[in-house]
Amino acid sequence: MTEFLQQLVNGLSLGAIYALIALGYTMVYGVLRFINFAHSEVFMVGAMIAWKLGQYLPNGTLWGGLVVLAAAMAGCAVLGVTIERLVYRPLRGTATLNVLITAIGVSLLLQSVFQHPRVFGATPQLFPAVFPSKNFTFGGLAISSNQLVVITVAALLIVVLQLVIFRTRMGRAMRAVALNPSAAQLVGVNLNAVISFTFALGSALAGAGGVLYALNYPSVEPLMGVMPGLKAFVAAVLGGIGSIPGAALGGLILGTIETLVGGSATLSTYKDAIAFAVLIFILLCRPTGLLGRAATEKV
Repeated sequence: MTEFLQQLVNGLSLGAIYALIALGYTMVYGVLRFINFAHSEVFMVGAMIAWKLGQYLPNGTLWGGLVVLAAAMAGCAVLGVTIERLVYRPLRGTATLNVLITAIGVSLLLQSVFQHPRVFGATPQLFPAVFPSKNFTFGGLAISSNQLVVITVAALLIVVLQLVIFRTRMGRAMRAVALNPSAAQLVGVNLNAVISFTFALGSALAGAGGVLYALNYPSVEPLMGVMPGLKAFVAAVLGGIGSIPGAALGGLILGTIETLVGGSATLSTYKDAIAFAVLIFILLCRPTGLLGRAATEKV
């Protein structure tokens, strides 16, 4: 039982990170109806910003960790808005396939830029301990302060996101654009502003996810976002693509399943494959996801 509880805590910590990344996927899909495959590289950039800034701030302090986290979120928000403005906006209204191919191109471009020796290089670097680190023991259960930071920060950000979407004017505009972009424009909604805000918000959450991931797995490198990004996409599909509570739920479920499988002596080698097995299963049994709603296609 102790081992099961230990793996459950580890799974919730990992799932909280997947949830933050998945929220960016589901928000962009909800507004623009396409998958931003460059989102995983925004996650990577957040970790890189935190790694660089952590070299100049005192490590192991709460205020230093919060400054690093805020800087990574702000930097990723700017990056997300820039990508949308320069790359996706000119393609708006064209075939969805064009945008998907472009998103993959942006993803590869960011990976290549950060692999350049003058930017970062291909060698993994140790991530600094930007938050205070301490281990707590409850019976046989060991919980690190980093895991508590991950779960707490992720929960707070998800609550703030819910408040922004359901309690603010911009959130109301986002929901209107997601429901019907043309009708939203007719009643005075600035479509460009809403889309830019959506990218900024989703990218900021990915940046926070990058910092929290590097905090628990303290190594950063230009390809670090590939696998977490794919798994977060699976989490978004699992919960219901376009559903914010679904993305959070999907991330927690996927992280927990992956950790429990990884803790098994016989199944640990299939830890990464489990995410894609879940994707296949959910597409076969419930294509709309756990909290998604079926939509009627009109011809």
